[in-house]
Amino acid sequence: MLSLLTDHPLFCALALILIDLGLWRLISANGSQWKLVARLVIFSLFSVLLFNEGLNPLEPAPWADNVPLHLAATGLQIGWWLFGARTLTVLIGAVMMQRVGHTGRLLQDLLGAVIFLIAIIAALAYVLDLPVKGVLATSGALAIIVGLALQSTLSDVFSGIVLNTTKPYQLDDWISIDGTEGRVTDIDWRATRLQTSQGSMAVIPNSLAAKAKIINFSRPSNMFGVSVSVQVSPHARPNSVIEALERAMQGCRQLLDTPAPSVALKSSGSSGAEYEISGFVASMGEKRVVRNQLFDLAFRHLQASGVSLLSSVESNAPAGLSRPLALLDSSSIFSTLRQEEKDTFSQNMKLQNFRAGELILPAGEVSDHLFIIESGVVSVELSRDGVRFESGRMGPGEVIGEGGILSDTALPADFTAKTFCSLYRIEKDYLKPCLDARHDISEAMTALLDYRLEKARTLTMETPKAVEKKGFLQWLRRRGES
Repeated sequence: MLSLLTDHPLFCALALILIDLGLWRLISANGSQWKLVARLVIFSLFSVLLFNEGLNPLEPAPWADNVPLHLAATGLQIGWWLFGARTLTVLIGAVMMQRVGHTGRLLQDLLGAVIFLIAIIAALAYVLDLPVKGVLATSGALAIIVGLALQSTLSDVFSGIVLNTTKPYQLDDWISIDGTEGRVTDIDWRATRLQTSQGSMAVIPNSLAAKAKIINFSRPSNMFGVSVSVQVSPHARPNSVIEALERAMQGCRQLLDTPAPSVALKSSGSSGAEYEISGFVASMGEKRVVRNQLFDLAFRHLQASGVSLLSSVESNAPAGLSRPLALLDSSSIFSTLRQEEKDTFSQNMKLQNFRAGELILPAGEVSDHLFIIESGVVSVELSRDGVRFESGRMGPGEVIGEGGILSDTALPADFTAKTFCSLYRIEKDYLKPCLDARHDISEAMTALLDYRLEKARTLTMETPKAVEKKGFLQWLRRRGES
C-alpha cells in the first residue's frame, strides 16, 4: 500500500481531498478554527503533491498519450481550482465573521459565488485550454436568459444585498415591516424571516422589505416603548389623577429611569377624561407584562385616591364607604370578613404617614403590628453578598409585618417609603385573637409569609463563583495579554 502511494502520488492527492471532506464533517461547529486550520494544511499538501508531480494548474495535463492518467490528472487540476476557491471562501468568511458577524452572510455568499465563478472560468481556460472569450460570451447569453426568467428572484437577491449593506435591521432586532411585527431570525438571499409575538414565522421577500416602511424597535438602543391609557370621570380633579398615576409608574420596577416615564392627559370631554402612562422597557418580552402591571397599579392607586375608572356599569360599592372599609373590601386577605367584623376592624385601624425615603420596617425586626398600605409606593430591599438591591415594590392593599403577627418571624428585608405613603396600622394585641378565630384569614396570611420567605431566600442566595478554565489556549491568551 505504501509503495502504491509512493509510486502514484495522484492517489495521495485524491486521499487528501477525501480526508478534507471527512474532517470537515467530523469536527464540530464549535471547532471552526480547527476546521479552517485543517483545510489550509490539507490544501497546502495537495498543492505540493501536484506541483512535485509536474501538474501545473495553469497548464493542461502533460500525459496526453496515457488517456486514463491524463483524465485523472485533469480532474485533480480542476479539483485544485475548486479546492482553492472553497478554501479562500472559508477563509474570507472566517475573517468577515469576526468583523461584521452574521449580518454579512449575504455578502460572504456573494463573494463566494464570484470566487467560484472565477475558479471555474480559470479551470476551463488553463486546464481544459478552452477559449475564454467564447465561454464568457456563451455564459453572458445564458445569464441574460436566466436573468429574465428569474427576474423576481434576482430582485429579492439584490434587495437582500442592499439591506445587508445599509443595515436598517440586524439579527435579533425587533422590527415592523408594513405592519408585520416580529424579531429578525434570519436574512437570506430571498427573504427576511420574523418570529412574531404569537410565535409564528413571517417570511417577507427582500424586494418587499426594501420598498416597505420599516420600524426598528431595537434602535437606537435596546429600548421598547410601552403605554397604557385609562379613562376616568370628567369630574375627577386632574392633579389627583396625575399624582395617582405617577405613583403607579413608580410602583413598576421594569420601567426604565432614562428616558423617564411620564403621564399625560390625552383628551377630555363631557363623557370622560383619558390619561396615558408611557415609558420604556429593556426588552420586547417585558412589554406585555409591564402593560398588565401598569393597568393593575393604575387601578389600585386611582382607587386609593378616590378615583374610579370610567365604566358604563354602576359600581356596587356602597356610597360614602370609609377608606378603611374600602381597603378591607379590596384586600385579598380581609375581604372574607363579615360586615360587622369589618366595621370592628376599621375602628381599630390607625392611619400613619411616611415621607419618601423613610424606613417603615427594618430588616430583622419582629413587628408587633400589621400595616395595610392605603396609598403610595413601598420599596422592598434585600442584601446579597453584602450588596443591597431592590427586590420589589408594593402598593395599595398590600400588607407589611405579617411575620411578627403570626409567628414572631422577621423578614430579611427593609421596607422603605419610595413616595409619600399612608398606611393603616393594626396592633398585634387586637389582630392575633381575630386570626385565631378566623382560620381562613390566618391561612391566607401564612401562605403569604411562606411565599415571601422563600422568595427572599432565593434572591439572597450567594452566586456560585465561576471556576476558571485551565488549558493550553487559556495559557496562550494570558501570555498574549501580558
